[in-house]
Amino acid sequence: MKMKTTLHIPIKVLFLFISATLLLVVGVLMASRISLSRSINPILKRSPSSRLAPKQFLKSHPCPLWSASFSFCLQSLHKSTSPSVFPSRSFSPCYSSFSSPSIAAPDETLHSNPLLQDFQFPPFDVVEAKHVRPGIRALLKKLESDLEELERTVEPSWPKLVEPLEKIIDKLAVAWGVINHLKSVKDTPELRAAIEEVQPEKVKFLLRLGQSKPIYNAVKAIQDSPKWQSLNNAQKRIVETLIKEAVLSGVALEDDKREKFNKIKQELERLSQKFGENVLDATKKFEKLITDKREIEGLPATAVALAAQTAMSKGHKEATAENGPWIITLDAPSLMSVVQHARNRDLREEVYRAFVTRASSGDLDNTPIIDQILRLRQEKAKLLNYNNYAEVSMATKMATVQKAEELLEKLRSASWDAAVQDMEDLKTFAKTQGAIEANELSHWDMSFWAERLRESRYDINEEELRPYFSLPKVMDGLFGIAKTLFGIDIEPADGLAPVWNNDVRFYRVKDSSGSPIAYFYFDPYSRPSEKRGGAWMDEVVGRSQVLSCNGTDPRLPIAHMVCNQTPPVGDKPSLMTFREVETVFHEFGHALQHMLTKQDEGLVAGIRGIEWDAVELPSQFMENWCYHRETLMGIAKHYVTGETLPEDIYLKLLAARNFRAGSLSLRQIRFASLDLELHTRYVPGGSETIFDFDQKVSKRTQVIPPLPEDRFLCSFNHIFAGGYAAGYYSYKWAEVLSADAFSAFEDAGLDDSKKT
Repeated sequence: MKMKTTLHIPIKVLFLFISATLLLVVGVLMASRISLSRSINPILKRSPSSRLAPKQFLKSHPCPLWSASFSFCLQSLHKSTSPSVFPSRSFSPCYSSFSSPSIAAPDETLHSNPLLQDFQFPPFDVVEAKHVRPGIRALLKKLESDLEELERTVEPSWPKLVEPLEKIIDKLAVAWGVINHLKSVKDTPELRAAIEEVQPEKVKFLLRLGQSKPIYNAVKAIQDSPKWQSLNNAQKRIVETLIKEAVLSGVALEDDKREKFNKIKQELERLSQKFGENVLDATKKFEKLITDKREIEGLPATAVALAAQTAMSKGHKEATAENGPWIITLDAPSLMSVVQHARNRDLREEVYRAFVTRASSGDLDNTPIIDQILRLRQEKAKLLNYNNYAEVSMATKMATVQKAEELLEKLRSASWDAAVQDMEDLKTFAKTQGAIEANELSHWDMSFWAERLRESRYDINEEELRPYFSLPKVMDGLFGIAKTLFGIDIEPADGLAPVWNNDVRFYRVKDSSGSPIAYFYFDPYSRPSEKRGGAWMDEVVGRSQVLSCNGTDPRLPIAHMVCNQTPPVGDKPSLMTFREVETVFHEFGHALQHMLTKQDEGLVAGIRGIEWDAVELPSQFMENWCYHRETLMGIAKHYVTGETLPEDIYLKLLAARNFRAGSLSLRQIRFASLDLELHTRYVPGGSETIFDFDQKVSKRTQVIPPLPEDRFLCSFNHIFAGGYAAGYYSYKWAEVLSADAFSAFEDAGLDDSKKT
């Protein structure tokens, strides 16, 4: 496809979402409004997989569990330049924790602390646990002083209020974002302990900032002033959001209620952190050592080689793919290979049971943590005069509880009969294959027989397709479609910025004139010993005129994409399943939304200020291109021969696109419905447990109810350690939006580059 130089109507429509230029009203979706602005407060709270509590701003987008695109992330192939030669620290600094020398701490160790140095790209290569306590405490002390000065001199004007406020918010978001990111991708006990120690101090400062009445009153005064109408839409959006977030942060609470609210916030932060750590530790804890090759019959060669490679990494130096031993883990590439391909039914059962009972017993049991989280969220809602936590969540979203539940019920009704037929098809097929379990298929049989049926019905074997989807070709194709749609060029920039692992790639994004407009990191491979599972995109820094590096041009956005894909095995590049290809496109959609913004107001640029139930729009939009013939054929080249994917196989992929769509949809609806039920109707300490609720919801969302001992809730990071609490429905909500957006391209003609 040719690169287009002019954006025509359909792409302009999409850009309203991707570049977040604010306030788009969509009247076709249940009378809902999309105003492209995520909440400000989340920026102040980012947690590893939550919205930003400097983790809570839209920091993280885990891919939907068990969805059609639940293919565990990507892979980066080049090894990055040695950290010792990174030139980044010689660049003009964009970030400085101690921009005022008079406030800088005299301690020499602080002056050498990488968290407190000027940098353009974060020093991921040198930040260690020992830097966290002194660095964050010194930064908080400096920001406390900045906040006091702002409160003392505050005026209801943009330069005297919003601009200094953005600087305070950003400094903490960037510094905390560095250590929080490292905890997600390079976890150590020392780093955990350091973050846990300073986290209450960080939360205390955020509460102090969010509940500042001088700032709140000044923001309100801007809205009430005659100059209000002279503000542009982005500025109005910021003011409205700051007011709403201040109220949700407890600014209107007095005395005992505020003290109680603050204690709740502190405890929720701690519990969410502990929840995620327990899931990671429980996932790492399971290892199945296999010495008899007959036990892993049916596993693809890539999975067998990975199992042997895992065994080698765990001390079995003699391990080979041919002779073993092999180690099976709950890490996604290993888990999925077993449940989809292992002929050994006992092995499938063992792995499945281990997966759905993670973090549900012993020292890692998340059950009491869930109860505490739900209880505290309910108490928080009551203090803010809401009926339940779901209403608090919806206060910053497009939907209402009622609209979300209505959508889920419509989708459930539409999916049910198809899912029932899916089950009958599996049973019938299993019978024809002489399977003794055919009449009583269990959960550990579903993926196995679904894969066999798909192979039979469409003559497609995902493992046999892997050679056509090598990571280098997939990335070339992805960047090609981005150039066609958005007029951008993406080039490797390894060595320009420090990285946290040698597998991490770094890229520069340029506009049609060749000028840089953004950067991003790409961490593709699974590292179960130190990296949490799933796939996500995060902000490193956002676009901002106030935080300009040179005083003239806006600071450019930086993102990172993190996945958990199978690493290269032996001398082969990372070879991807088609579902893994979809995941790469999915996460890149999130990154594009952050990187292509043209908004210079930092508090609503990129992914900042976007309603949570709209954030999945660009990611799901990009997935659609995986089925576009020209795009797919451009990336599907055999890694050895260079042969293009045969036309008949492409047609089979298209035909198989909706295979078991009813069942997959119901899975997502189960998660989303349970999320809303727990945050609207569950009574902590009442007669029904969280698992009773799960069973009740599953009766109407699952053709085969979950096992009585199913404890998937104990590893449901999205809602208990991430930003999706009372918001998991967003995946289905945004699916409708993305379908509408992509239909504009279909109407224009997907192969007509002049129109797209």
